[in-house]
Amino acid sequence: MGSIIDEIIILEKKYSEKNLQLITGKKDISLNCEDIPEEMLFLSEVIEDPLKLPYLLDTFYIANIKNENAFHFALLRVQVDSDLRMHEDLQKYQQRKYVAETLEKLLYGELMLSVGKNLDTEDA
Repeated sequence: MGSIIDEIIILEKKYSEKNLQLITGKKDISLNCEDIPEEMLFLSEVIEDPLKLPYLLDTFYIANIKNENAFHFALLRVQVDSDLRMHEDLQKYQQRKYVAETLEKLLYGELMLSVGKNLDTEDA
């Protein structure tokens, strides 16, 4: 028997509960799912289907992000989760990480998780 993926419907669209938990950093989102900002819903949509990213780049670029810190940490959580789960499904988690890194570069100019790596290679 296949596993059932829990979905949450917000504004007549289906979202993966696990993705929303990851993005928001909250285990129990069912009570506050209507409070999830639009940019977080877009992020959930694009990590669920990374091939949508090219079509949503401008949407993210011009988005009025309500909480910059929360969104930035959502991108970081996706990157860390992807690294931790890479052994489960290499292609899926590489794509998810690519989405999060691309959005972080687009919106914030650099990758927070790789700043230390760049300093180490310059000294060599």
